[in-house]
Parts: sequence; C-alpha cells; structure tokens
Amino acid sequence: MKIVHIITRLIVGGAQENTLLTAAGQVHDHADEVVLVTGPGDGPEGSLIDSELVTDLQVRLIPEMGRAIRPWRDWSSFRQIKRALAEIQPDIVHTHSSKAGILGRAAASQLKLPVVHTVHGAAFHRGQSWLAQSVFRRAERWAARRCDRLISVCDAMTDQYVAARIAPREKFTTIYSGMNVEPFLSPTRSRETVRAELGLVETDIVVGKIARLFDLKGHRYLVEAAASILQRQPNVRFLLVGDGPLKNHFQQQLDRHGLSDRFLFTGLVPPVQVPELIAAMDLVVHTSVWEGLARVLPQAMIGGRPVISFDIDGASEVVIPGETGLLLPPESVSELIEAVCTLADDARLRNRLGEAGRRRWTETFRHETMTRRVREVYQEVLGK
Repeated sequence: MKIVHIITRLIVGGAQENTLLTAAGQVHDHADEVVLVTGPGDGPEGSLIDSELVTDLQVRLIPEMGRAIRPWRDWSSFRQIKRALAEIQPDIVHTHSSKAGILGRAAASQLKLPVVHTVHGAAFHRGQSWLAQSVFRRAERWAARRCDRLISVCDAMTDQYVAARIAPREKFTTIYSGMNVEPFLSPTRSRETVRAELGLVETDIVVGKIARLFDLKGHRYLVEAAASILQRQPNVRFLLVGDGPLKNHFQQQLDRHGLSDRFLFTGLVPPVQVPELIAAMDLVVHTSVWEGLARVLPQAMIGGRPVISFDIDGASEVVIPGETGLLLPPESVSELIEAVCTLADDARLRNRLGEAGRRRWTETFRHETMTRRVREVYQEVLGK
C-alpha cells in the first residue's frame, strides 16, 4: 500500500510521535511505501526531524508550513501538498493536526484521493476566544466533508466533535495513540542511578509532571498546591520535565515563596529519556485544562506509576478511580492537595495502582496495535 502522511510540524509532541510510529510501523510490519509530508521541526519543543523513526520514510519538507495562520504561506503550502500528492498518487492520504489536516484534506479531495484524518486534540478548545472557536469549528466541518473517515485518539474527542456538528458519529473510529512500551517496562538506566543524578535521596517522594511549560498544561495548579502538600508531607519533591515560556515565571514564583529547593526543572529532554524519568518518580500528576488524551497518562501507568489527573477530555478513559489512579474535578487545587498527600503517605497504595495500570494498558497502547487498527480503517475506506 502506498500511503502519504501529512502533519504540520515535526516537533517533539504526542501527535508527532503517534504519526511517526504509525508510519514506521506501516513500513516495517506491513511493507508499505510511506511518504511523510511535513513542515519544519522548528520550535522550543525540540525537533523529531532526525528521529530514527524517520530513517525509512520518504520525507517531503514544506518550509512554508507552520502552526500560525498566514494566508500567503498557507496557500503556498496547499499548492505544494497538492503537487506532491499528484506526483506520488498514493492509495490513501492520512492527515494529522489542524493546519495540515485542513490543507491536506482540501488537496486530497480535489485530486479525488481517499483520505483519513486523525483528531489528536480538538482544534477548538477552552482558552480560545469565541471568534477563534467559531472559525475553527467551521473549518473542521468543511474539512470533515472532504475526508472518508475520522480517527479519534479517545472517545471524548469523538463526543466533542459530534456535539460541535463536525461530522456524524458513524464517521469516527477511536484508536488510542500507541507507543513503544518496552522502555517504560524496562528503562535503560536504573531508578537509583537517575535519582542520584537528579540529586534525589531515597526518602524523597517524587511527584512528577511531564508537559511543556505552557498555560494550558496547568502547572500553576501544582505550584499553588505545593506549599500545603509540603506542610503535610515534607519529603515530597516536585520534578517538572519539559520547557516553555512560563519557566522563568514559575521559578520566580517559587523563589518568592521559598520553595525553589523542592522543585527540579529538567528543561527539554529527548523522548528517549522520558521512561527513565518516569521510573525515578513515585507518582505522576496531569493538571492540564485541555488535552485529548495525554500520552503521559498511559506512559506513567505502563511504567508502573499511579497517576492523578484532572477529569478532562479522555483522561477518564484510562484513569480508573481507585484502580489505576485518582481522578479530580478540573482546576481543583484543594482536591489536588488531598490526592497527592494520599498517595505520598501510602507506598502500598502507590504500588497497587501502578501495577494495575501496567497490567491494564500495556497491550492496548502498543504502537503495533495502533498501526494494525489504522490499516484496518484504510482497508474499510478502500473497500468502499
């Protein structure tokens, strides 16, 4: 099968890792011919353009394609996508992310090529103005009419898109975002080695959060809860993995409150280091205010760590209260304090929840499972 994947930017992120694993799996496991059309991997998040997953893919780079709406550059990107598709003549086109999803579906439909689009996260969400939400809804409705099937990374995304009248429910299929689970099951370096490098001691109870330091990721709730958590459990240390525009703001805030020594900022790290950092943690928190289904949730559980998450979007599909973690009302600082203290005080509970998460989700989130199910969708589309 000849497949073209189109994604806006090849930065370090969940949608990008999902796309590369799908494409690489199609090459290695199914002997497909795969071409990746993408914009530059520029940005503070880091780039995946040199990832080993790209090695066996044919890459068409479109320098003009970026996240921001820039009409002239977007028109140029559309023309280059259409020209690439006309030349390659794939059996199916698979688009990812909002910008590439709209441009790619428009180009594929003009060429009458079968096209599938993955919804990694809603293009319209909290934090946007009413006008922006309205524009993105209209654009997604327009683009949905120009594709054959929509794949959601969680049922919650389907519910949101159906409620917004983007497309009827029967056009959607949920396929959880797969990953290479082996490094989370058996990290390359030991927990003790990584903790020692971070300056952590055996008695430290490490509360981790893995996310870009950006407003929608909700670090502010954890920072706000920190003082109360430390009053009740002084052995807690907070490990924040990621970088972003709010790093200096949070560091200054912690300095003012005398909490700097209780927080560790790793900055941007390569994805290959994430499994060993999760192994160095004792529990993982997810306090985003909007996110489809954060990959860190299954990653943490496959790594044997319990999770605490705000009940947003697809979180409740994997965080089973009292079984694999704790689920809290969104933006609830008092509940966050209680949840962290509950797990910090009870090592047996942490172990029980972590092991249950590992048993429940390891096979579901293998990237091989995702790739197989994506190809089944392709076959259904091509069969019609």
